[in-house]
Amino acid sequence: MALTVFLSISLIHLLAAISPGPTFVLCLRTAASEGFATAAMLSLGFGIGAMLWAAGAMAGLALLFELVPTLFFALKILGGLFLIYVAVLMWRSASDSMPQMTDKAPRSRMSAMRMGFLAFATNPKPAVFFGAVFVGLLPTDASVLSRVVLVAVIGLNETLWYLTVARVFSLPTPRAIYARVKAWTDRAFGALIALFGLKIALT
Repeated sequence: MALTVFLSISLIHLLAAISPGPTFVLCLRTAASEGFATAAMLSLGFGIGAMLWAAGAMAGLALLFELVPTLFFALKILGGLFLIYVAVLMWRSASDSMPQMTDKAPRSRMSAMRMGFLAFATNPKPAVFFGAVFVGLLPTDASVLSRVVLVAVIGLNETLWYLTVARVFSLPTPRAIYARVKAWTDRAFGALIALFGLKIALT
């Protein structure tokens, strides 16, 4: 695979990863309320989820969704319901006090990674995105090694972007601002994630 093609696919994915969505809101909120370490594991879950869909798209999953639209519809509904579930959890914990950095995190790091993975893996739209990009740019004769490396870079892109978000919003000043408006912010974030869930399920 030509280096220019590899870099083009990586850049397109990075720009897509940066565009705000439910994962951005979830990462921001986790970093501000639970600290960098927990949000970092959430970010790793996002990266693993991105690799899952990228590998699936290379294996023809996007084509399968076109041939069996009921499967795509079912996964969209599942993804939307999962995000609504996350939104309900946010709303219910909105009035909880902020944990101190010395306190035990309210969520284990493995739990955060599972949350990140499920938030990404239950939304089938990335498979369609990757499928479109790969069909347009990935050479049909690309080697197995180059495909594996590309999937790894996609996971790295996703993880590093959200690690950056996690680092920024876990710093003392953003965290202090968040603490002052936590109840209202969590409710707003919960409502926003619920809307994202509805959008995924219905579009």
